[in-house]
Amino acid sequence: MTLPTQQTARGGPATGDPTLERGVLGVGDIVFFVVAAAAPLTVMAGVAPFAISFGGIGAPLAYLAIGVVLAVFAVGFTAMTRHIRNAGAFYSYITRGLGKPAGLGAAMLALFSYNAIQIGMFGAFGYFARTTADDLLGLDLPWWLWALAGVAVVWLLGYRSINLGAKVLAVLLLAETGILLLLAVAVLAKGGAHGIGLDSFAPSNAANGGMAGVLGLASAAFIGFEATAIYREEARDPDRTVPRATYLAIAFLGLFYTFITWMIIQAVGSENAVQAATDDPAGLFFTQMTAYVGSWATDIQRVLIITSLLAALLAFHNTITRYGYALGSERVLPPAFARIHPRHRSPWIGGAIQSVLAAVCVAAAALAGADPYTQFFLWVNSPGVVGILLLQALAAFAVFAFFRRDPAAAHGTSALRTVVAPLLAGLLLIGATALVCWRLDLFTGASSVVNWSLIAAVPVVFLLGVALALRIRARRPEQYARLASTRIES
Repeated sequence: MTLPTQQTARGGPATGDPTLERGVLGVGDIVFFVVAAAAPLTVMAGVAPFAISFGGIGAPLAYLAIGVVLAVFAVGFTAMTRHIRNAGAFYSYITRGLGKPAGLGAAMLALFSYNAIQIGMFGAFGYFARTTADDLLGLDLPWWLWALAGVAVVWLLGYRSINLGAKVLAVLLLAETGILLLLAVAVLAKGGAHGIGLDSFAPSNAANGGMAGVLGLASAAFIGFEATAIYREEARDPDRTVPRATYLAIAFLGLFYTFITWMIIQAVGSENAVQAATDDPAGLFFTQMTAYVGSWATDIQRVLIITSLLAALLAFHNTITRYGYALGSERVLPPAFARIHPRHRSPWIGGAIQSVLAAVCVAAAALAGADPYTQFFLWVNSPGVVGILLLQALAAFAVFAFFRRDPAAAHGTSALRTVVAPLLAGLLLIGATALVCWRLDLFTGASSVVNWSLIAAVPVVFLLGVALALRIRARRPEQYARLASTRIES
């Protein structure tokens, strides 16, 4: 399979130029990329205690509910997959369904959002690496030095073959999920604090007044699952691989988050869980790991949080560079973003540019004296989370619009997949986006002025992308006609 080669002067690959490596990723590889981006250990140890503190012992239900919403989204998302033939993901879906201006707005917002999430995450990486190295090894280095080291490692792994990246992520992901399952098994074996109970799943606990905010936290925990479509060009049998990977990623994350959150509640006891999570949210998982498994496991868990973040950073880096590849191929971005390394078959120039941007942001945060976790990580991440949730909602509506405009494409596909599921998912995701915006203070701990400034970046970036599309339409109509049209040819 090769990309069209007739577009040399217009932004496409030239004849004989290397392309992304074809047919190297199976279902498991893509699932590893997607689940690694969600950083399960970081989400559970770093965020789940806040979910329990705000939402009570019904917090596991929030993760389960969001998993169901995203499964509904996947029904329509995967129905359209076979009609999308490039690495643009949200860009391609929204363009085909809602038009090129909305599509390019989505592309710009996706680039902004994934970069915000990934670059902000270097703050958390630097923070945890510094504190862990200091506590376990007595090595006291500034957070920004660890963060820059992380940038270098991510760049190197992204520069190399996508297949190598998949193998690295597989190892890191198995390790981080394994340590959490070890804690869960120990809690089950010892019967928790006061016996294992199912009161977390009682309907009355779903009506807790704080659950609205917890649903927002839970929505953010799934960020990155939609990137299954990003790897279409590198997947084996993509019409089957991408849908399967999407469903598996959502099912795993939804069930895993629900189970582990329930287990940590059982570890301290339902009647004590809210107080324990409120008193020591940062230490809840570590304290229980020591109590149920041993201090040696706690030390391992602390190291694995760092590798969890590294895995997520690499997964997001790969997503960003493949958006750059798609846009560079169409000259929306400079064509260098579409240059593929002749040996490693990676978008190496785009990867280098993204890594330099991350390094510059880390350096700027360090010079400004920003706290690596509460400011650099949480503040930079937040507009990215809002942006991705909005893109998911737009993609759901795009699926509905696509099949309405092209009934032939819906032939043989049920109305459940082409009408009901996309509309329902779109409405639910708009609700989730609104919840996150309403309770952004749970993410940032900042003032309303800061929070609304961060939220405002999302529509501004989207509208800039729309304006760019309209400018291209007016000045370069041939290029405009080719937007989101790059296809894989068998």
